[in-house]
Amino acid sequence: MNAADDRRTVRALLDAHGRTYAEEAGIRLRDTPQPLYRLLVLACLLSARIRASVAVATARSLADAGLKDPRRMADASWQRRVDALGAGGYRRYDERTATQLGEGAELLLDRYGGDVRRMRAAADGDTGRLPEILQEIPGLGPAGAGIFLREVQGVWPELLPYLDDKALRGATRLGLPDRPGPLARLVDPEDTPALAAALVRAALDQEVVEDVRRRAEE
Repeated sequence: MNAADDRRTVRALLDAHGRTYAEEAGIRLRDTPQPLYRLLVLACLLSARIRASVAVATARSLADAGLKDPRRMADASWQRRVDALGAGGYRRYDERTATQLGEGAELLLDRYGGDVRRMRAAADGDTGRLPEILQEIPGLGPAGAGIFLREVQGVWPELLPYLDDKALRGATRLGLPDRPGPLARLVDPEDTPALAAALVRAALDQEVVEDVRRRAEE
């Protein structure tokens, strides 16, 4: 495709599928402790082998249960966490995830004072170290770290453009550039998190690819 075609495809992609997972979960993302912690929890939930819609609903359920920060998560009983996970539909992994959420909250409190921004500070400007630091959280592996970083780049601009292998697979399926730089130049910087989320949806769902192609041709 030429540049005009690429931009048309990206506009169709964003218009139809360009909502971040944080937005879907009701997280108004800012560089403050509570929304960053909620995003961290969402990344943990999304990294399991479960539908994204279920993970998003469960993140909302945890927030509705008052488990919006690491202190409340750590202080909650294991059963309360299980119940909140189950209410969101996260039943297959509820018991293990309830344990991991409690352990992760304790680690964040003990090591980083409950503030995810201190994990960023611990990387000391080395964005390559940040995924490793994030993976100290139980249940947050490479996939979960990638999810977190794709979403948080909107408030941690040193990460821009964070378009990892999964996002680039979506770009390839759509016939878009398969390198972060050229791909990111197709949108304004503030739209990069939405682009990343939409590309992941294209990587995961052929129906998204077909829908975008149809819209781009209209």
